[in-house]
Amino acid sequence: MPKTVLITGGCGFIGRHLTDELLAGGYAVRVLDSLVEQVHAEGGFRGDDRAHYIFGDLRDRDTVREALAGVHCVVHLAAEVGVGQSMYEIARYVGGNDLGTAVLLEELIDRPVERIVVASSMSVYGEGLYQSRDGNRADGARRSRRQLIQGQWDLYDEKGQPLIAVPTDEDKRIDLASIYALTKFAQEQAVLIFGEAYKVDAVALRLFNVFGPGQALGNPYTGVLANFAARLANGNPPLIFEDGEQRRDFVHVKDVARAFRLALEKPQAAGHAINIGSGDSYSIRRVAALVAEALGRPDVEPEILGKMRAGDIRNCFADLGKARELLGYEPRHRLEDSLGEFAAWVADVGASDRSAEMRALLEKRGLVS
Repeated sequence: MPKTVLITGGCGFIGRHLTDELLAGGYAVRVLDSLVEQVHAEGGFRGDDRAHYIFGDLRDRDTVREALAGVHCVVHLAAEVGVGQSMYEIARYVGGNDLGTAVLLEELIDRPVERIVVASSMSVYGEGLYQSRDGNRADGARRSRRQLIQGQWDLYDEKGQPLIAVPTDEDKRIDLASIYALTKFAQEQAVLIFGEAYKVDAVALRLFNVFGPGQALGNPYTGVLANFAARLANGNPPLIFEDGEQRRDFVHVKDVARAFRLALEKPQAAGHAINIGSGDSYSIRRVAALVAEALGRPDVEPEILGKMRAGDIRNCFADLGKARELLGYEPRHRLEDSLGEFAAWVADVGASDRSAEMRALLEKRGLVS
């Protein structure tokens, strides 16, 4: 008999790809999802006939008990996602992410599983790792609001010398710069603490910026790549905060799905938080140009706002040493080589552009300056 894996939030972007990955690997898949409208508004949800679906809220104990019956492992993806929105819908994020995780873990006490893998986030690092010009590690670097309001985007050491962004490893000091980051760290640590206490193998994957076909293009908080695509598909220029030179790590959703499968299978991963990214870094300005070219709009220049957004960071990209060592993980899909597939999917499904609405909501609350 194949092992049964429960995927919470399994109808979402990553969950659908993980369902495919696990079914192809010989697992039985059960999905629990509440089908949040903000995520699933575009065309509804189409499931896989080979998986079993339960629809309900993770905070409902009866629903969680039903979902856990006969399950061997859990992949916990269910979460409210988005830095900007988390800064004003605080109760929604704390309730959905942290209370939902708490209910799941309490129900697992009486329904133990072999392993639980939780989706954490690179947002827990705040700013990524830096070093000084003389090579000293500077993992507590942070920008002040005053500095950002004045348009001073880069980071400096105590002598006023520019710091150099380097790949962020898992030893980098946690620095929570948004409510979203706070809730993801709480999810991660709750799962790891639970695993230690109840002798359940527990793994946390700190995901960097996930992209690929299937993202919720109508959700302006879902990620910068999807946001840019939605803007361009509607004839609008991508909106970029700050100066566009901030750098991020973009990892393909198929690589992420494979990482979750490996995290279920590798004994040595238990008890660890592990980065999952591409190991490459891209300026946001360059990403806008790459997406525009892929969508056949290379003439559309992004709109550089020159404004700060609360909760944003300057640079963060992944050191993958631990993922390689503990999971045997290696990214296979580079951003430059994968945007054709992404553009074809955008053209097929269409996209509504809600970025102006997002910006207005943030500005109304003083979260953009």
